[in-house]
Amino acid sequence: MIRYALKCAEGHGFESWFQSAAAYDKLVEANMVACTQCGSTQVEKALMAPRVSPGRKAAMPAEAEPSPSDRPAVTPAVPVPQAPQQAAPLSAPASDLEKAITELKKQVEANSDYVGKDFVKQARDMHLGDAPARSIHGEAKIEDAKALIDDGVPVLPLPFTPNRKMN
Repeated sequence: MIRYALKCAEGHGFESWFQSAAAYDKLVEANMVACTQCGSTQVEKALMAPRVSPGRKAAMPAEAEPSPSDRPAVTPAVPVPQAPQQAAPLSAPASDLEKAITELKKQVEANSDYVGKDFVKQARDMHLGDAPARSIHGEAKIEDAKALIDDGVPVLPLPFTPNRKMN
């Protein structure tokens, strides 16, 4: 799997995972990669910093490193440009849409119970009166969610994944 930072023709940035570089190329050529904000299929790779693990020297104890007098002196031939300052941490929402989705997620999680993969059964039981009515959120397969809607059960897909509780 490979992760690419992408941007659309409108300048929206987003990330996506692909099976391989060839799979990315094939999907882009078929216009099957779309912007998460505007839906544009004019998508290209954006500049992305690679993930780099620390080298062996970073794992060495301080006394094992050569002293400054043992290191050769290096004078750069040209000035080294400074990296631009980041305006916000990467975990902060980048757009108004992301902020709205983050706020919606907080509201849903604060005002409803997470029922996990038992969502379909519990929603149907509440609709039929077999269980007390309450606000719930959880996970459902698309065909099960469509069946709930066809049966008149009021459900709504959420634009985020729930925080799963792991053991």
